[in-house]
Amino acid sequence: MSRQLIDHSPDLKRLRDEGFDIKVKGGYLFIHHIPYVNNSKEIKKGIMVSNLDLISDTRTAPPSNHVMFFIGDHPCNKDGSIMTGIQHSSQNQDLGEGIIINHSFSNKPSNGYPDYYQKVTRYASMISAPVKSLDNSQTEKPFNIISDEDSESVFQYLDTNSSRANINNLNTKFAGQKVAIIGLGGTGSYILDLVAKTPVQEIHLFDGDIYLQHNAFRSPGAPSGEQLDTKMMKVNYFGSIYSKMHKFVLTHPYYISEETIHELNSMSFIFICVDKDGVRKTLMDHLLLTNIPFIDVGLGITLVEDALIGAVRVTTGTKYKNDHLVKRIPINNQGNEDYSSNIQIADLNSLNATMAVIKWKKMCGFYQDLRNEYHSTYSINVGQLNNEEIAT
Repeated sequence: MSRQLIDHSPDLKRLRDEGFDIKVKGGYLFIHHIPYVNNSKEIKKGIMVSNLDLISDTRTAPPSNHVMFFIGDHPCNKDGSIMTGIQHSSQNQDLGEGIIINHSFSNKPSNGYPDYYQKVTRYASMISAPVKSLDNSQTEKPFNIISDEDSESVFQYLDTNSSRANINNLNTKFAGQKVAIIGLGGTGSYILDLVAKTPVQEIHLFDGDIYLQHNAFRSPGAPSGEQLDTKMMKVNYFGSIYSKMHKFVLTHPYYISEETIHELNSMSFIFICVDKDGVRKTLMDHLLLTNIPFIDVGLGITLVEDALIGAVRVTTGTKYKNDHLVKRIPINNQGNEDYSSNIQIADLNSLNATMAVIKWKKMCGFYQDLRNEYHSTYSINVGQLNNEEIAT
């Protein structure tokens, strides 16, 4: 109820989005982390508690009571004197369910409070004002981590970024998807960073390599020397990081082979981030056969004299359009991979990943797609983005 009530009540949602630490329990609204001055002129943190009037289980009504309860010492002015302007009653009161309040305050506008945003912000402003005159770094808006109480959520904590932007409804376009990332060298790890911030149902990581020192310089984050010394598998290293945010990051510490390729059959979408043409062809052939859409990424970087040139590529394949793949993706150099350039730079890996994820999001309907390109390249030395293979 707490999550739905806050999400669907504009006043409570605004409080949360602006950084207030609010909770709903036992028919009361709790506002934590309210700074105040006590009678010893010390800065403390208290909890405001308000009766909660509801229209329904998912919507607040205008407050019928202007009184605000408080857990903590009585707030004082910066000289330690009691704030008499809001003083009402000071005695412990049991509200049930283990809720004990210490004081109640009274400050009633002539027309009452139209909603809980106005009530909470007015009391919070009055109580915290003396604190801010002593220490202006203090705030009643801590932006604390908000745990996600929805057991069906894929996130470990609430996506307040989407709620602040009012795009939660767009995020439903990713719901239920099982996304696989094959290869976590450079580009694949950045794709993981971006996909982990979407509410897809599962993220599957496939890679048989160990995370080594050179990988640290072309992937997101900043591992310590001690972490590198553990010689973790790439999927386990990145899985341990991103599972702190997304509940369903599933690791597969091995390469895709003829024995394991069937594990892709249950996926909704696949990002191919490998540097061996033979593996790439095997994957694409299988995905086309099983009608699983995919994006293949690639870097072609060459050192010329004293500068790098080259291009970043994103190529999409689906059951509806795949006639372009054979001419757009390198798959015919199966015996010559050892002689191809393997220059990777973090910014280009990141750009490659961003281009791929944006295309995937366009395919999901998250972004508008008026071009419907299936092949994009960014040429570094001329700064040119080409969109080709337009599907009709």
